[in-house]
Amino acid sequence: MSGDAATLTAQQTSKEELSVDSLASRALGWLGRRVLAMLHDLQDGVIEVTVPHGNPLRVGTPAPDHLTAAVHVRDRRFFREVVFGGSLGAAEAYLRGFWDCDDLTSLLRIFCRNLDRMNGMERGPARWGRGLATAAHRLAHNSRRGSRRNIAAHYDLSNEFFQIFLDPTMLYSSALFTTDEQTLEAASLAKVDRMCRKLDLQPGDHVVEIGTGWGAFAIHAAREYGCHVTTTTISRRQLEFASERVAKAGLTDRITLLSADYRDLRGTYDKLASIEMIEAVGHQYLPAYFQACDQLLKPGGLMAIQAIPSSHDRRIMMRWRGSSLPGGQWHRVGMSAVLPLPSRQ
Repeated sequence: MSGDAATLTAQQTSKEELSVDSLASRALGWLGRRVLAMLHDLQDGVIEVTVPHGNPLRVGTPAPDHLTAAVHVRDRRFFREVVFGGSLGAAEAYLRGFWDCDDLTSLLRIFCRNLDRMNGMERGPARWGRGLATAAHRLAHNSRRGSRRNIAAHYDLSNEFFQIFLDPTMLYSSALFTTDEQTLEAASLAKVDRMCRKLDLQPGDHVVEIGTGWGAFAIHAAREYGCHVTTTTISRRQLEFASERVAKAGLTDRITLLSADYRDLRGTYDKLASIEMIEAVGHQYLPAYFQACDQLLKPGGLMAIQAIPSSHDRRIMMRWRGSSLPGGQWHRVGMSAVLPLPSRQ
């Protein structure tokens, strides 16, 4: 057999081996077939899908590094979640136990190699689901009353719950890793300290913080930089926890804790900090948020905001579902997304 013929035979065998069996796929029903169709053209990786009382079905193409993953569908509602919910539906189906995987890391690597193809999960019926999610998101709007309700639904689950997976700083935001050996706690403190340095904090500065969290920034700024910090949160549980930490640190004379909406803050300050709180503002309230920031700062004051931006060139769902963070939203960052800010009179 010639080399070309051998190569052709190998390709044909591979395609036959990885093709979705027609009888098996028909047994999946319309939803199951649609999910398999989404996955059928994956490149650089093979996924073996097993359904209840069915034979394994293989999709994708072999990768040079033999990347494979086996997905076990435990409940056929998985297909409905993916078809109508897209990638978020798949994630929620996983949390609900509708499917599992022998190697979740390998599965995610296959998906990362096929980001353009995976965009197909967000089309078709998934748009209907997004429409419903958007409607629910709008109902969870961030008025003063709505913001308190939305924040309570997420942050007031219990402080003990967040202590399970957060480091001792209790920072629930992106850390700053500068070495591979750095611990999460060290990286969290490095992030907070960089915020302080970007604000050029000086002893005696009066800093206002929008979004206390569990008090890490306020404590660090007051203790390490000699600042006075006024910080606000509308989470009852966070306020309780932060108050205890401030008292334990002996900083009650330097830190003032409030339970006020950012729109109701008064006074003027030298510096303003807000760490991953802007995601809870909501797009329609961004002008009010930045206007409040503007009014809180003295002329020449500095403001530092840490945010989770959305991708500017890919269509991703920017709104979290109500069950995760009601009222939450990522924002685009770029010239085309810049909002006109209020000017000082």
